[in-house]
Amino acid sequence: MSSAARSALLAAAGLAIVTAATGCAQKIDADSSGTLRVAASDSACDVSKTEFPAGKVSIEVENKGSKVTELYVLFPDDRIVAERENIGPGTKATITAEIKAGEYEFACKPGMKGGGIRTKVKVTGQGGGEMRSPELDAAGAAYRGYVLAQAEESLPAVKTFTDAVRAGDVEAAKQAFASSRRGWERTEPVAESFGDIDPKTDVREAGLEPGQKWTGWHRLEKSLWADHKIGDEEKELASQLDTDIAEWHKRVGTAEITPTSMANGAKELLDEIARNKVTGEEDRYSHTDLADFKANVEGAEKVFELLKPVTVKKDPELAKTLDAQFAAINTLLDTYRADKNGYDFTSYDKVGEAERKELSDGVNALAEPLSKLAAATAK
Repeated sequence: MSSAARSALLAAAGLAIVTAATGCAQKIDADSSGTLRVAASDSACDVSKTEFPAGKVSIEVENKGSKVTELYVLFPDDRIVAERENIGPGTKATITAEIKAGEYEFACKPGMKGGGIRTKVKVTGQGGGEMRSPELDAAGAAYRGYVLAQAEESLPAVKTFTDAVRAGDVEAAKQAFASSRRGWERTEPVAESFGDIDPKTDVREAGLEPGQKWTGWHRLEKSLWADHKIGDEEKELASQLDTDIAEWHKRVGTAEITPTSMANGAKELLDEIARNKVTGEEDRYSHTDLADFKANVEGAEKVFELLKPVTVKKDPELAKTLDAQFAAINTLLDTYRADKNGYDFTSYDKVGEAERKELSDGVNALAEPLSKLAAATAK
């Protein structure tokens, strides 16, 4: 989804939970498996149960509308519990999430625009269920450390980029652009969970909402590669980017991290590649898409690495498949590196249609088994 659209979605969510825009949500029966079902259409977001026990929850979303839609489960403080984007008309998607007791909103967003259609839900109990294994707790703690480290490493990398912009050095800024984004791209689902930061830093021009000021990396990218200039406005935007990344660094440690949110986030990283990197939309001026592509893969692979000990026990075939598919996509990406250990990749405008199709197929081959990781972890 566009970062600006995400902002509109989250900003519209208040601490007080409200009913769906079309009125109170119609209740529909859940099946005997206990799966929570969401019927999303162009005008409704119907949830099978608006009250259910805390713990691990399987949510099946069916898009009965005519537009591509998204589903978000939102905390009362506007953070994202779980999400699934890009659900096409007539298709279904399943999300596995861990949800604590409290009040939340399910938000369907037809057309992937605006604030979405909301249904309030109440989650009862102590948020316990069975105790999580020490291995999963260790995985969550290690991932939190990884996210914090990526944010920490981003501060000097971003400053190298913004210092070059403030100095008016176009070529130095170009050289620093891709590396300044690496930590963000590796942990993008966590970064995006703070909906007021992402639209300031990572929105593309096509994702702007009416009246929104364009700031962040891609606004500066256009100035550097399309306009070939750095003026006073760009220098101010560079300082704003420093401020916004510092705020992300300050807040990232408070993100809600669970094994299922990690697994769902890994799948979202692959979806980001399919939507924006393979198409060339992400870095349309600089054509540094493959550097972002690699960072997304690295972030997803880190999640799998941390969850792998549990996955091997619960679904050994899935673990074997993911090992093979991560190896395959990394081998494919290596063919576009200037050197095997660096991040200097082929400019994406030099990548032909046949090669883009090969990259897309590789992403899809990984995304399909990766979509099963959350459910395997929650077994």
